[in-house]
Amino acid sequence: MKQEKRQGILFIIGAGFFFALMTFFVRLSGDLPTMEKAFFRNAVAAVVAAFLLIRAKEPFYAPKKSWGGLFMRSFCGTVGLICNFYAIDRLNIADANMLNKLSPFFAIIMSTFILKEKANKVEWGAVVLAFTGALLVIKPSFDIQFVYGLIGALGGLGAGIAYTYVRKLGKMGVKGPVIVLCFSLFSCVVTLPFFIIGYKPMSMTQFVCLMLAGVCAAGGQICITTAYTKAPAKAISVFDYTQIIFAALLGILFLDQIPDALSVAGYIVIIGTAIFKWQYNMKHDT
Repeated sequence: MKQEKRQGILFIIGAGFFFALMTFFVRLSGDLPTMEKAFFRNAVAAVVAAFLLIRAKEPFYAPKKSWGGLFMRSFCGTVGLICNFYAIDRLNIADANMLNKLSPFFAIIMSTFILKEKANKVEWGAVVLAFTGALLVIKPSFDIQFVYGLIGALGGLGAGIAYTYVRKLGKMGVKGPVIVLCFSLFSCVVTLPFFIIGYKPMSMTQFVCLMLAGVCAAGGQICITTAYTKAPAKAISVFDYTQIIFAALLGILFLDQIPDALSVAGYIVIIGTAIFKWQYNMKHDT
């Protein structure tokens, strides 16, 4: 169990690095429509997942009892992805990543209903604190930035539900690449009509950025899917916040995006809460 937990930690840090790069390349791709970006991201991820299945000589198979879970993982993940991409184009990438990283706290809430894993008072307190920190990042107001922040938080909700189903599917024995491929294909089907209707020609630079975003997304998706099939969210989710560090560094170094004081305060509250919750879980698991 300890070895699997260590493997889960390494995989989730790797996911944080890949997903930060993904948001960076999505932002670099410029003013292309959100659905166009989402389609390319998932099309590349689908190809990569299919290649991994073929290379490992694994069948594209999932037991019938897991089909409902695969649909919910794919549907919620697609909603979360679209909201996240929309926020990435309108907020600085560190803020967009931070709001998306509310997903572990949403996962605690949803695990109560989906996995019947009851959270205790400390974990519920952590959820309240995390959402308090999110308010500092969102900055409630009557301007359009507040709406963008809420959409970013909705992306975190979608991701949190999706990752809860990843955990459930892992317990059923569904392989990680199968989960990734199902999600990627589902997302492609959903975004394809919008992509065709609202298609905007792209430059070669934009095309390369979207391809790189897709490759990084595939790497991140495979890493995080593997992580959550090896260990429960409450044991490893704190390491998912390395994505914020990677994203902030990329934003500062290459996009001239420096988070404001309220956003930094929100990061501290959310990440600090995550660290406290993780230490609490580790102490009480021993």
